[in-house]
Amino acid sequence: MPELSVIVHGPNTQDHLTGLLDSLCSPTALAASGTSPSPDIEVIVAAVGDWARETAERHTPDVQVLPLPDGTSDAAARVAGADLATGRWLHFVPAKDGLPPGGPRTVAEHLARLPDTVDVLLLDHVRSTWHSSGLPSPDGPLLVRAGRADLALDDCARLLRLTPLLGTRVLRAAFWRTHRTRLTAAGAPDGTPAGTPFDEPYAARAALLLADRVACLPRVAHEDRRLRPAALPPVTAEQRYALVEHYEALLGLAGDRPAVHDVLYELMVGDCLRAFARGGMPEPVAREFFRRASLAAVRHRPEGHRNPAGLEGVRRSLLEEGAYTRYRALRAAHRTRRAAGSAARTGGRRLGTLLGDHHYRRALRRPVDPELAVFSAYWNRGVACNPAAIAAELAELAPWIHPVWVVTAHHAALLPPGTDHVVPGTRRYGEALATAKYLVNNVNFPDTVVKRPDAVHLQTHHGTPLKRMGVDQMPFPAAARGLDFQALLERVDKWDYSLSGNSHTTRMWQRAYPSRHVSLDYGYPRNDVYYTAGADDVRAIRARLGIAPGRRAVLYAPTHRDYEAGWVPHLDLAALADRLGEETVLLVRGHYFYDGGAGGAGTSGSTFPLTSLRRGGRGARIVDVSSYDPVEDLCLAADLLVTDYSSIMFDYANLDRPLVIHADDWDVYRQTRGVYFDLTAEAPGPVARTQEELTGILTTDAWRDASAAKARAVFRRRFCEYDDGRAAERVVRRVFLGQDEESLPPVLPLEERTPAPDPEEASS
Repeated sequence: MPELSVIVHGPNTQDHLTGLLDSLCSPTALAASGTSPSPDIEVIVAAVGDWARETAERHTPDVQVLPLPDGTSDAAARVAGADLATGRWLHFVPAKDGLPPGGPRTVAEHLARLPDTVDVLLLDHVRSTWHSSGLPSPDGPLLVRAGRADLALDDCARLLRLTPLLGTRVLRAAFWRTHRTRLTAAGAPDGTPAGTPFDEPYAARAALLLADRVACLPRVAHEDRRLRPAALPPVTAEQRYALVEHYEALLGLAGDRPAVHDVLYELMVGDCLRAFARGGMPEPVAREFFRRASLAAVRHRPEGHRNPAGLEGVRRSLLEEGAYTRYRALRAAHRTRRAAGSAARTGGRRLGTLLGDHHYRRALRRPVDPELAVFSAYWNRGVACNPAAIAAELAELAPWIHPVWVVTAHHAALLPPGTDHVVPGTRRYGEALATAKYLVNNVNFPDTVVKRPDAVHLQTHHGTPLKRMGVDQMPFPAAARGLDFQALLERVDKWDYSLSGNSHTTRMWQRAYPSRHVSLDYGYPRNDVYYTAGADDVRAIRARLGIAPGRRAVLYAPTHRDYEAGWVPHLDLAALADRLGEETVLLVRGHYFYDGGAGGAGTSGSTFPLTSLRRGGRGARIVDVSSYDPVEDLCLAADLLVTDYSSIMFDYANLDRPLVIHADDWDVYRQTRGVYFDLTAEAPGPVARTQEELTGILTTDAWRDASAAKARAVFRRRFCEYDDGRAAERVVRRVFLGQDEESLPPVLPLEERTPAPDPEEASS
């Protein structure tokens, strides 16, 4: 029988489960046998939802996986995991949390030395947030003062002040089985919603109240990862009231134990006052919460109890009196004093900002225009990408909604004729942003844009993430240089909807942009054309590019490197063109971060010697298409794509045409930029590490043989999950027309989709 069962439970929130299981199953954590983390430790994952199950199954046989359906509460997942456990002790670890290296081993060794009279072992922990990790907890001194000898809670009631985390309590299995009902939501008062924010604190404190004896191990053996409040579902009125019910249930478990009752009472009053002070409650909810907290404070007040002196004592007295109006007035006066001090410190800077936004601020007082939509793409570069496809569909399905594009003065001249637009900094620009019902962007609007309650912000993004994005860039200095992550998250908190092309993207956006927006798993509208274009469209695009019938077109589209100052050549394109011969044309697409395009103008280097190559026209062997828009046309014209780490590969895969990866600096890119998966192991086709390898692939059938087709099929199934030609329609119907999910066009199965014909098929 194992000494310890580690029961990991819950959904894979923001992909934290991956790191937790990696640490549990790392080589340093594994026993010499290599079959489990330790012969005295078993790991059970009560995995809620497909993402948690898939993540856990990658770690078998080191863990036992118990799949549970989406929506299973934490309490129910703990029960299910414990039912499968065989260890003498149980350690419940939420999937969002972490365990330090060697932590379970240390705990198991200590448990083996405890007497049979101990029911609960208390551990220390560290705290982490999205922007910090390893912060010490306040529990260490309490655990040290309690000592390592086992004791009854009555002799050390201050242990109830320990942070109420179930992950810092290790329970004897027999104790759990005896008190299981009282340690779950079922033991809380009638009507307490299962899975409330107080479910875990209730169980953590109930374990101490029910234990005969407890022991302390003042060693860090748990990591409490605190999620951003803005990433959590809104708290309902019943969940707020559950805080009071939570404490009343605990006071019931305390029974006739004065020392324990006194500590719980102090905790209850303090937590209720803090919850009220944090605000965020609608007026009727706030009033009812205060009333319930007041009744509980009077009902459970210990005999002879005296409130502290000062402002805290005044607050507690007002609570006991039920003086809601006077308490609100006290809080308002306190906030006014603090706001005045803050304004005095930052007045000059804030005054300048307000004067600069005069027209915008005035426009914010006007009603929102339900028939106005503002679009922007690629930092105001023009009509492009997902916003362009959505705007085009909007014109078909909801022509009464007027689109206005935000573009820079430089790009305004390149807009399609008749495109209504505004230029940043102008009066109409501010008015449009202030009054539009819909704001659509594939990057972000300025930080100063106010999120109006009745406006809808749609974030479309502009690619499937291979490289780390959002807050996931923090550990990578080359990517994080100059980024203000707090400001980024404040922008993210304005999103109502986030568009996704596949479940991988949905999950990575949850990691990278932790907030409360709704994911629209509809596909990328810009990819619709890959299913709607016909043979005539393909022939016309190739004719515009000067590609003669029968010639092979290779689209080469490398990505930007954060660790390179400018365009750095990774291929000798002249030499490659010579090896490929006259029947192949290279379409070279430089990343838009390099304004000079593939020729390298305005950058530190040149990709190829322009003086010796024809850059366009019929018969050219190399064509610089860096300034050609839209990029979807280039994909439709190409027989195959050669790229490195650009997200264009995910879009191009929809065409089911050959792809080749040129990964000459993969190790450097992975270490400096950070990635979400190993592209070299999960590539959509052959992988070349050198120019010679790439040339060998392109001069033989390796680029389109059976092995390449098999790799592409696996890649398409994973990353072309939602793209079927109707993504824009789904977005417009849901976001602009307010239709529910059931009425939207369903996503076609992959085998039922018909991509645009390839050039050879189109020419025949």
